[in-house]
Amino acid sequence: MSPTGSRHFLDFESNLRQVYEELFQLRLATQKDPKKNQPGKREELEKRLLEERISLTQGLTPWQVVQLSRHPDRPYSLRFIDQLTTGFIEIFGDRKQADDKSIIGGFAIFNGRTVMLIGHQKGFDTESRLYRNYGMPNAPGYRKALRLMKLAEKFNKPIITLIDTPGAYPGIESQSQGMGEAIARNIYEMLRLRVPVISVIIGEGGSGGAMGIGAGDRMLMLQHTWYSVASPESCSAILWHSASHKEEAATQLQLTSGDMLRHGFVDEIIPEPDGGAHWDYRLSAALLKPVLHKHLEEVLASDTNQMLQNRLDRYGSFGQWEQL
Repeated sequence: MSPTGSRHFLDFESNLRQVYEELFQLRLATQKDPKKNQPGKREELEKRLLEERISLTQGLTPWQVVQLSRHPDRPYSLRFIDQLTTGFIEIFGDRKQADDKSIIGGFAIFNGRTVMLIGHQKGFDTESRLYRNYGMPNAPGYRKALRLMKLAEKFNKPIITLIDTPGAYPGIESQSQGMGEAIARNIYEMLRLRVPVISVIIGEGGSGGAMGIGAGDRMLMLQHTWYSVASPESCSAILWHSASHKEEAATQLQLTSGDMLRHGFVDEIIPEPDGGAHWDYRLSAALLKPVLHKHLEEVLASDTNQMLQNRLDRYGSFGQWEQL
């Protein structure tokens, strides 16, 4: 067993790692020999651990936010679905080509109401990451998502999408399958769906990969997530022909939840547990649930035609321009 068990730590979490290792070793020693239990020291370390978690997320740089959104221990879509809903029934395949494992979806019960859940899904280890293609969908993934949205519309059920992708898969095979058309079609169709669509960025909100399931009535963001036209690495490669400027790119892109709220691209930021969502899955879901419920009920209360007009007005207002 590693000094920290199965928990991972980022480079800028070194102080947090040190305290956690001390606490982990103390608990391990107590399990082997109860006589070595030191309640006073354990309480002191637990207090220090909480203080480090609070300190860590104060004054994060945009690049550190990006890193935190990619934390290996961060809860992914299936984890949130498990915590937020009951009776989840997953539906597979696009009925045309394949079943893309990086997109998951199905019906579930959320606060007593049947909803359609659709989300990006990453993996927790090498095997599952390869299985999920690192959360980067191919064209069939977006066609599967659209099939599920249309199914929800048929049965008049609201849609909740959970966004967590660095972007759509950029490979040649993906492009030959019609990736650009698939994402564009999803955006076009989502703006016309006659049921509410609430989207939540739970990790990474990368480019068209995010927009392919994110064009709805409301957009929410967890605190330590990002949303941008391109990842910092991609932006750095385009502008500087190297990924070495990713930190500068992250700053210039203004991709944090605070930036997105200030620019009007998202409707609300959901706070995360001290240190990030990966420290407490249940609390992360508990903080998200009432906000998600509030926005869903607000949209459900509006007339369908007015809902559609509000949705179009929302996207029509994005961006800045000057008319000469």
